[in-house]
Amino acid sequence: MDTQDGRNIDPADQWVLDPETGDYRPRSDAGDTPAPTVPPQGGRRARREEEQRSVPKPREGRRRSGAARSRKAKRSRKRKALMWTAGTLGFVLLAGSGGAYLLYRHFNGNISTVDVGTAGSKNATSKDAVNILVIGTDSRIGLGGKYGDAGSVGHADTTILFHVAKDRSNATAMSIPRDMVTGIPDCPTKQKDGSTKTISGTPRTAFGPRFNESLGQAGRDPGCTMRTVTKITGLPIDHFILVNFEAVKTLSTAVGGVPICLSHAIDDTDPHGQGSHLHLSSGPHTVQGEQALQFVRTRHSLKNGSDLDRIDLQKQFLGSMIRQMKSGDTLSDPRKLFKLVNAATKSLTVDTGIGGVGKLTSLAKDLNRVDSEHITFTTFPVVDNPAEGKIHKTVVIDETRAPALFAAIKDDVSLTKIDKKPKAADAKLRGPKADSSKVRVVVYNGGGPQGAAQTTLQWLQTTKGVTHATSGGNAPGAKQDRTTLIYGPDQADQARALAAMMGLTASALHPGTQDLGPGSDMTLTLGHDYKGAGVPLTDPDKPPVDIPQSHADKNVCVG
Repeated sequence: MDTQDGRNIDPADQWVLDPETGDYRPRSDAGDTPAPTVPPQGGRRARREEEQRSVPKPREGRRRSGAARSRKAKRSRKRKALMWTAGTLGFVLLAGSGGAYLLYRHFNGNISTVDVGTAGSKNATSKDAVNILVIGTDSRIGLGGKYGDAGSVGHADTTILFHVAKDRSNATAMSIPRDMVTGIPDCPTKQKDGSTKTISGTPRTAFGPRFNESLGQAGRDPGCTMRTVTKITGLPIDHFILVNFEAVKTLSTAVGGVPICLSHAIDDTDPHGQGSHLHLSSGPHTVQGEQALQFVRTRHSLKNGSDLDRIDLQKQFLGSMIRQMKSGDTLSDPRKLFKLVNAATKSLTVDTGIGGVGKLTSLAKDLNRVDSEHITFTTFPVVDNPAEGKIHKTVVIDETRAPALFAAIKDDVSLTKIDKKPKAADAKLRGPKADSSKVRVVVYNGGGPQGAAQTTLQWLQTTKGVTHATSGGNAPGAKQDRTTLIYGPDQADQARALAAMMGLTASALHPGTQDLGPGSDMTLTLGHDYKGAGVPLTDPDKPPVDIPQSHADKNVCVG
């Protein structure tokens, strides 16, 4: 509350309900009275004050009139200050007053949720890393047949895994191609009557199913898409945000348009009359509403006319929208901020873990700690489906590049190039190396390819001359993601020699505190990151190579 002429002024009273649009709007300085749906607080006293404000004052002399004008000017300045404060706090943080509580309820009533069970059970904020699946659906339900096939339940048309590092220093947004062939696991879904129905998964074949079938088809909900991503990447998904066609239109309009840039003109209409029907010249543009939707749906007029080309447009659009949302022009303008919050809460469907204005606000404040320059956009590594011959309509996982990217995301490795000083751990690789005939090691398979321990043993003995190498078979206990080499301080020279032969990173070397003595073996356990004898490992502190990327703080022409 603030005080004005001896009266308590509720910040929420600076907002009134527009009867023409049905939305709240900032109260003008011309003297709008608060809407009945946002009543003044304080009971009888507040009503008496409201009645007093409505009684005309008698006209007085110039001196009195000047004082009145002065008070009016002060009230105007205070109104503006309150509006800016409300804008900065994002409205929903004003829930301490009854009038603002109605705004809170207004936004809260906009939000749609889906209970996806344990797939989205995490709290809105966490001290750990956070994985959010942003799913763009092509469902036409509720759109009045505007985009054809009015009854279509849709697919996971556009999907982005948004990973935020534990320390909030960086984030990675990985686009997942909708036409990627992959298996879909069994999926328990909550029914309207409260029961749970398990939808059978679909095993992968040479030609299907496609990833986009993880949503909508056979009654699958967003939790099924979350489980599919976890199965593919090994990354647990904490929350989902479902976005439909209307969300793109309303959000882009709410921020006042999204700047984009095209390297060449777009005329997106294929010979059959399909396509987004977007027509834009090369160079910079600002898109919003229907044109923004056309932009993110465009693919026919791009280089290969594929979904992968369209992903490049979408990454540019999302990076630019993030800059718009975080800009001072949006956060400090009450009208823009209200439109943004109202549009977002109306247009998005989320899991119950973040299903509420308070939870979404906490999540947004937490994620806002990441600087735009450290938000990197990339694409799930894929290759053309070899089963389709020369005509490629689908893609499959690139088994060479994908694991390195998944490991980097899991380990919070920023894809943004940041100059760092060499770590002390690198010193473990520096120093004298023992002759290969002196290296003693037992090899276990703790997550590598089947038979990896035996094939690695043979490679070490026949190719590298490590005659004192033995196989321990499968390692006991759970599988491990990373390859490790455990050795005693008296075996450091042997460890450096073996690391050089196998391409082990400094992080893979784990020295003990006690000498093991002559004739003792080091312990090499092959993890999931191990791809074969002689294949160097990827350092978890360094981003993988050959991964395309763009950044949220830069606007580069695409197309």
